[in-house]
Amino acid sequence: MYLLLLGDEQREMIYKYLDRGRLFVVKNDDNVCAVCIVTDESDFVLELKNISVAERYQRQGIGKKLICFIEDKFSEAFKKLTVGTGDSPLTVPFYESCGFRKCGVIKNFFIDNYDHPIIESGVRLCDMICFEKELSGNYGTD
Repeated sequence: MYLLLLGDEQREMIYKYLDRGRLFVVKNDDNVCAVCIVTDESDFVLELKNISVAERYQRQGIGKKLICFIEDKFSEAFKKLTVGTGDSPLTVPFYESCGFRKCGVIKNFFIDNYDHPIIESGVRLCDMICFEKELSGNYGTD
């Protein structure tokens, strides 16, 4: 839960998708390095609900490798991978560097859905920035 809370600061929000998602864990020896949860949002869309890398393992490419793993694992069953994040100087460039493109904004998402202000890199998050990435052309093959 500690790592999930790095990616999403409110337990109640995590519980909304934890039971219906798939949890993936990256370990180095016995140490948990990173986690992510993905959910099937229907219409062949997979959503990355939470991704987090433990602080001591950050900036080593683990997050990118985890996203690549998810893409490879699900490219035959899903057409698109989506993710929503705050308009933060930490997360937006990360998703763009992973090949995601902006596809929308949900106004006031963090204000309306969280019981406390979410601050990242000194910026209060208000709107959710939505990203998407087309998965492999192998969709529908076995």
